[in-house]
Amino acid sequence: MNTLTPAGNRLDVEHAAHRSLRIAVVTETYPPEVNGVALTMARVVEGLHRRGHDLQLIRPRQQAGETVAARARFEQVLVGGLPIPRYPNLRMGLPAGRALTRLWQAQRPDVVHIATEGPLGWSALQAARALGLPVSSDFRTNFDAYSQHYGIGCLMRPIRGYLRAFHNRTTCTMVPTEGLRRELEAAGFERLNVVTRGVDTRLFMPHRRSQALREQWGAGPEDLVVMCVGRLAAEKNLGVLLSAHEAIRQIDPNARLVMVGDGPQRAELQARCPQAVFAGQRRGDDLAAHYASADLFLFPSLTETFGNVTAEAMASGLPVLAFAYAAAAQLIRHGINGALAPVDDTAAFVRAAVELAADAAQRRDIGLQARKTAETLDWDSIVARFEGVLRQVMHSADAPATITLPARRHPVA
Repeated sequence: MNTLTPAGNRLDVEHAAHRSLRIAVVTETYPPEVNGVALTMARVVEGLHRRGHDLQLIRPRQQAGETVAARARFEQVLVGGLPIPRYPNLRMGLPAGRALTRLWQAQRPDVVHIATEGPLGWSALQAARALGLPVSSDFRTNFDAYSQHYGIGCLMRPIRGYLRAFHNRTTCTMVPTEGLRRELEAAGFERLNVVTRGVDTRLFMPHRRSQALREQWGAGPEDLVVMCVGRLAAEKNLGVLLSAHEAIRQIDPNARLVMVGDGPQRAELQARCPQAVFAGQRRGDDLAAHYASADLFLFPSLTETFGNVTAEAMASGLPVLAFAYAAAAQLIRHGINGALAPVDDTAAFVRAAVELAADAAQRRDIGLQARKTAETLDWDSIVARFEGVLRQVMHSADAPATITLPARRHPVA
């Protein structure tokens, strides 16, 4: 397999290995927006900044009149944006090719990294290629899979075609799991490299458990609390969650379901399960306390590229049940540090949920092992690997080939 570093250039690459880089990061979502792409990109950007790199963050203006704070730790460039239909709290960037061309002509970045494939991302890709800048990208959202949940399944192939065309125009596309790498490679995506995601084990931890919070949910010290965290939307497959909860209540009428998050399906879900607690969006310490105060985490989504909530729940000491997909397939060993159901097998998912609900000792043992697994997912090493890929991309500008970096193993306890 070819590498991005031609043999004749290795000494040059090694000489530059510790040089700080000027990195332009283009993303159409960023905190305080709450979603997996925004939160993980913030981790990467902050991590690269701490490692001494010169960061230029390009993102949509999130509200009218927003300006960059005078004391911002790194350069931010705000561009126009529009609310995403049905998600008024999220925005997509408008094309900004001319502005980015002028910006990068005035001061060329060493490398451009594009996190999202929307109008802003596409225009950034075109501008970077026109200027001969090295470009990497992320595959972070299964937009093609989403189409099946919104009555536009006929668009799945065209959307996949657009994503393939987008990413194949970059030197490298980073993906969070080996399973996704294989899936995309089979679909014609090229130059894929696995750079997984981490979890903040100092924020998400079992010691944040709060009996006061459980009392707000109507749960006593011994009552079972089942939790799911994420967007309340069709693509999250939440009907399976409600089926599992109903089955659990057949053996434990006092079991409580807590759903953390918001989205277009909230009213429908409340009508279907009025006894559930809908906690809305939570952040920071408050979110961490919600995780830690539950007893069982159910995550039925089949549209994730990774699924940050899986790692966050594991770090919080929760037994996680998910389909054998995305982060769960990568991190969980069934019956040891979590539980897996075959992909799209709702009956198996429900059976596994009932089994875990009925066995407190098993939940406790699995939760302890889940925490140990999460402790291996430190962000520092992941950001270092991300940086390594950027350096390879930068030095391959004239020699497009496949990136080969040592595979990083994630031990599971």
